[in-house]
Amino acid sequence: MTTIRIENASRWFGNVVAINDVSVTIGPGITGLLGPNGAGKSTLIHMMGGFLPPSAGAVTLDGEPIWRNEAVYRHIGLVPEREGMYDYLTGAEFVRANAELHGLPDPDTAARAALATVEMEHAADRNIVTYSKGMRQRVKMASALVHEPSVLLLDEPFNGMDPRQRMQLMDLLRRMGEQGRTVLFSSHILEEVEQLASHIEVIVAGRHAASGDFRTIRRLMTDRPHRYLVRSSDDRVLAAALIADPSTTGIHFDTEEDGLRIEAADFPRFTTQLPRLAREHGVRLLSVSPSDESLESVFSYLVSA
Repeated sequence: MTTIRIENASRWFGNVVAINDVSVTIGPGITGLLGPNGAGKSTLIHMMGGFLPPSAGAVTLDGEPIWRNEAVYRHIGLVPEREGMYDYLTGAEFVRANAELHGLPDPDTAARAALATVEMEHAADRNIVTYSKGMRQRVKMASALVHEPSVLLLDEPFNGMDPRQRMQLMDLLRRMGEQGRTVLFSSHILEEVEQLASHIEVIVAGRHAASGDFRTIRRLMTDRPHRYLVRSSDDRVLAAALIADPSTTGIHFDTEEDGLRIEAADFPRFTTQLPRLAREHGVRLLSVSPSDESLESVFSYLVSA
């Protein structure tokens, strides 16, 4: 069980504050680090990977400080967003160089195994200059995995990948999460986080904005109305009953979806009143679907808060 703890950490560059008093715990499984461009995601990942020290606070791995701790670095694999690659090397040479830096006893075998893991054996002996953006991403991934780290940090790993490459990487990350590794990846693409991460951390303007499953986060936003699409055997009767209840702040008929669009200000009361009122008025509920519990809606709420 490997856990990264960020405790009241800040990082500034001159007068620019990139990370401001962030406290986060990242444990085994897949965590998505979500935030708009410029939110501070890359800075936070570089602090977790040991490439940047916190200006204040602490960043630790299983209680050990990460910055300038060679023993801890052996447990961390980092896939940065920037390439920083040597185009004159082959893919195999690039990955083997990292194996040698980690002092692995058989760097050639380790490099070949890592390239096979990301399905890049076919291009291992080609120069990196000939690689597409997606192939470069996969070779960076192989380099990060060559020493079999228990922690994997990925900064926008799906950039430049075609759909097939994205699915392959998603499957690989899922397997690693199931193996008990601590996997964190950053993204500003909501679909990627929603498909892959069981837990999310949201960073907005350098501050920690939210943590947890996005549905749980949405339900804690008590100052925002909850929106539902409700289909029933008699939408007009149900609408008349609901609009008289204080839990409901707005209703309109959606002809395209053939149902009611409902805004509920009091989530706990609405969830009990809806079935009760339907039963009392002889209305059969056909479906009740939240229409704003997507990650996109949660993200937009957090950014605009």
